[in-house]
Amino acid sequence: MHRRAFLRTSGAVALAALPAFSHAQAWPGKPVKIVVPFTPGGTTDFVARLVGVELGKLLGQPVIVENKPGGGTVIGVDAVAKSPADGYTLVCVANSFTANQTLLKNLPYDTLRDLKPVALMGMSEHVLATHPGSGIKNINDLRNVAKARPGTLSFASFGNGTSAHLSGEMLKSQMGLDIVHVPYKGQGPALTDLLGGQVTVMFGNWPEFRSHIESGKLVAVGMATAQRSVYAPAIATLAEQGVPIESNSWNGLLAPAGTPDTVVRRVNAEVNRALATPAVTEAFSKGGIASLSGSPEQFATFIQSEITKYAQVIRRANITT
Repeated sequence: MHRRAFLRTSGAVALAALPAFSHAQAWPGKPVKIVVPFTPGGTTDFVARLVGVELGKLLGQPVIVENKPGGGTVIGVDAVAKSPADGYTLVCVANSFTANQTLLKNLPYDTLRDLKPVALMGMSEHVLATHPGSGIKNINDLRNVAKARPGTLSFASFGNGTSAHLSGEMLKSQMGLDIVHVPYKGQGPALTDLLGGQVTVMFGNWPEFRSHIESGKLVAVGMATAQRSVYAPAIATLAEQGVPIESNSWNGLLAPAGTPDTVVRRVNAEVNRALATPAVTEAFSKGGIASLSGSPEQFATFIQSEITKYAQVIRRANITT
């Protein structure tokens, strides 16, 4: 009797589990959306769209990119954290995702608990640039102008908590400069104002700044790299000029917590395949973007290390928003 009851119960449990198993097996059965918490035109947007096209081919479903900027990327990330954990909504984050853990005191989501790492994709080196009208050509020029006119110079960023913001604050701290921070909702609008001379300097992604620097529309003050960049070997590093600041922008995909591991691993595998396609490798090489493929576990470890790194930077420089 007990055995028959056990079998009936076991059968009911197995049948109840079938729909979920079948759903996971059938994934993806509709388009997948990648939310980019920045405005169009920046490196994060570019990487998400480029990889998204190839990812869609590999998955056999369209991958739609939706820009949802605001709140230093918090609005877009929060929207995905609160989305169904079914693998159909992902978010492409950057450095700000890990910096916000320390920088912002009232995040509407838990950085480590509410989102699941899926895949790293790319990394872009930063260049500190200015517009020709500033008269600044190197770090010494920036120091002299800032000291002569304290409080009148400004630096732009992609938004509060972004890598460009934190690098600018590090610059101020290390050089003892009085420069005003001007946050934007993404690199695109910030770059537009830098080109127009509305802001003085900005740490930006090399892929977007390259053509403007080569054409003379912007002046490279220095690369924020440890050694001379292979993408810009003629430009001196900030470290060479006495200001050792290293800065970059990385991009990776996250899913809502609770997304099935089978789906996460499928996306991870296909993203890694997409990164190896000629379309992506050629675009990355031409644009100066390094590929960062790996496992979800490696991405999780990377996120934790970035949180620790930025916490030290923020506290040491006493950065607030």
